[in-house]
Amino acid sequence: MAEIVTFSKEGPTGVITVNNPPVNALSQAVRAGIKAGIEKGIADADISAMVIICEGRTFIAGADIREFGRPPMEPHLPDVCQFIEDSPKPVIAAIHGTALGGGLEIPLSCHFRIALPTAKVGLPEVKLGLLPGAGGTQRLPRVAGARSALEMITSGAPVAAARAKEMGILDEIVEGDLKAAALAYAQKVVDQKLPIRRVSQLKADVESPTLFEDFAKANARKFRGFLAPLKCIEAVKIATELPFPEGMKKEREIFIELHDSDQSKAQRHVFFAEREVVRIPGLPDDHPTREIRSVGVLGAGTMGGGIAMCFANAGIPVKLLDMKQEFLDRGLAVIKKNYANTVAKGSLKQEVMDKRVSLIQPTLAYEDLKDVDLVIEAVFEDMAIKKEVFTKLDAVCKTGAILASNTSYLNIDEIAAITKRPQDVMGMHFFSPANVMRLLENVRGAKTSPEVYATAMKVGKKIGKVPVLVGVCDGFVGNRMLAKRTRECGFMLEEGALPWQIDRVIYNFGFPMGPYAMGDMAGLDIGWRNRKAKFDSLSPREQKNNILDKICEMGRYGQKTGSGFYKYDEKRNATPDPMIEELIINHSKEVGIARRTITDQEIIERAIYS
Repeated sequence: MAEIVTFSKEGPTGVITVNNPPVNALSQAVRAGIKAGIEKGIADADISAMVIICEGRTFIAGADIREFGRPPMEPHLPDVCQFIEDSPKPVIAAIHGTALGGGLEIPLSCHFRIALPTAKVGLPEVKLGLLPGAGGTQRLPRVAGARSALEMITSGAPVAAARAKEMGILDEIVEGDLKAAALAYAQKVVDQKLPIRRVSQLKADVESPTLFEDFAKANARKFRGFLAPLKCIEAVKIATELPFPEGMKKEREIFIELHDSDQSKAQRHVFFAEREVVRIPGLPDDHPTREIRSVGVLGAGTMGGGIAMCFANAGIPVKLLDMKQEFLDRGLAVIKKNYANTVAKGSLKQEVMDKRVSLIQPTLAYEDLKDVDLVIEAVFEDMAIKKEVFTKLDAVCKTGAILASNTSYLNIDEIAAITKRPQDVMGMHFFSPANVMRLLENVRGAKTSPEVYATAMKVGKKIGKVPVLVGVCDGFVGNRMLAKRTRECGFMLEEGALPWQIDRVIYNFGFPMGPYAMGDMAGLDIGWRNRKAKFDSLSPREQKNNILDKICEMGRYGQKTGSGFYKYDEKRNATPDPMIEELIINHSKEVGIARRTITDQEIIERAIYS
């Protein structure tokens, strides 16, 4: 078995090579191997400098997830990092691919850092409810300044090599053969007698005495409900105030506090769950799939437009079909506006927007879908309409094309049965707004072929979603999980709460939206139709709770009609509506329920534990 970390001599330079596929994870063996390599380089009188480099497609891309939840094994990463930094001989990190988490803390401990132009570096620990625990919060501010460190550490987002050089993280960006460039750089360091730069001895730059308070306030909405970002800010602030050894002790204390917190445990559970859920039980990872080179989307409304954006963002051409030119024009205008808003925020370049928009081709003709590899229908949530659409698609689309419905609750098997290719029919349920929400429910029908649903899972990952394979059942996964919360919130409306109180409490608890704001955004008519379809299966109290019926009977379907539980202005800003409050109070009287004060704590307990 090949060694995971090797040490070789290239003239006067010692080369420490990590080869731990697939992503060179920072396992105990890798940590020990790097430390042993540094020891060899220090002990060898013929060695004047050392290089740390990786085989394969990437530099060290983070911790070894197999070690999560297990007792830590020596050597511990902070000790390895300090050992590297204390080396009397210069150590150069040569980066390609991604250097993430501990994979960046290792280079920050080196005395020099070079990278290929395509490399990215980052500290994503905050996404697991943690902070970088091997000196990341103490070294990065000393290299890049406190503000840049705050932005990187609290977002967890990687930065490209060019930006990393601007920030001071990288010393040089090199072209061509990375190993050759690293050896040349090491020789330059020795020949020019460049001083060894130990990051721990640098002073962290702070642009303003109120930087940390201002940063927390500016990002309060983004950090809402999360402990880790605030603790990251605290740790970076410590780097600007305390000597390095004391800062490292504080960083460790905060890391342990976060590691033992319920939030971090939950976020780590989500991390593993998202990786496990993309696997298909009983189907090997290399099961054959179909090539998806082009996609058709039916319906240019909010959902269809968002789905089209998902594929355009991944570089996949889209034919966007609707029945009227005005619908297409309106849908494309919304798509362009969404992209333009992203450009205005500086998150997208204009030329990238133009490219993505050009990939979305509007059409009024089903015939234009004849050559696409995948069609996703996102029309009105009505079984008769769905069947009509799939009959047309079955007649037009080529053999082997996958026909998918974006239905949120209709029976996929019933839809598939009206086609001559039920093996190619399945559900692909996106959540609104489709271009933002990460969950994708891939619904496997009774006759859907494994090749088809394996393709859908692969496509889901390609367009940046977390695909979940489900069977045909009421509400699939997402809406099925929310159903009891929806029911309980409806009961609380009858008993004394109001929609905006429930939304506020749920939002402050940490959810992106409350149930009534979410319903207004998705369209109340969808839930209303579903309620009517399964009315006979509802409990007597649920049947009597007809608040949603009354609102929808007034034509108030949410944002798309300008009113729902809330009323909306032209920019879709929500305002509580006194008329809805009166409607709810009158309903309570009609069903004989005396209204009372519903506390925030009661709302949380009933909504979450329902």
